[in-house]
Amino acid sequence: MKPTILVVEDDQMSRELVSIYLNKAGYEVVAAENGEEAKTAFHTFQPCLVILDRMLPETSGEELCGWLRSQERNEVSIIMLSAKVKTQDKIDGLKMGADDYMTKPFEPEELVAHVEAVLRRTGQFCQKITYGGLTIQPRKGEVQLFGKKLSLTKNEFNLLFHFMDNPNMVLSREDLIHQLYPYNDKMVMDRTIDAHIKNLREKIEEEPSSPKRILTIRGMGYKFVHD
Repeated sequence: MKPTILVVEDDQMSRELVSIYLNKAGYEVVAAENGEEAKTAFHTFQPCLVILDRMLPETSGEELCGWLRSQERNEVSIIMLSAKVKTQDKIDGLKMGADDYMTKPFEPEELVAHVEAVLRRTGQFCQKITYGGLTIQPRKGEVQLFGKKLSLTKNEFNLLFHFMDNPNMVLSREDLIHQLYPYNDKMVMDRTIDAHIKNLREKIEEEPSSPKRILTIRGMGYKFVHD
């Protein structure tokens, strides 16, 4: 699963076109048409990279760039898009905090190439997996649900990471036991895993009694569902 990208663009056609090409390249895309939507999406989905139109209504792209750099997660990468093509405009955009600057019009394939180039330099700072508002960041040891940090035990964290690293795959209890207890997996009973999953569901499911993320597959094990 590639990183999440936030596309901030007030022009609907451009926004949808960029989103389509990024989705085809394997990225999870969140779109916003103005600064307020972008701020909400940034906190909710924790994107690795922001594609930012410089000429936004109300909150300008320049102001939003400054806001992004002022946040706790200021390691987020930013590619600024603009119809301003002068060399000084590009310099100003980079000085504002953008990692890259592209002028309009551009080919969507070129933008995807720029995204990949920027992430090669900066992607290590935001290694994570995100599905439907649930985000796990292995290097930071953090899990967030729609922007809210969750407190998980070590076993719950490792269990969730294994699930999210293998979406839509049925994982047997034996496999899950080996993931959590690789050196004494023969001594651990199935109900230990069941208890961990029950506790995990309490934290990540909106209705733990009717789970939609971690499903029980009768006679086989469990599956983390992502459509």
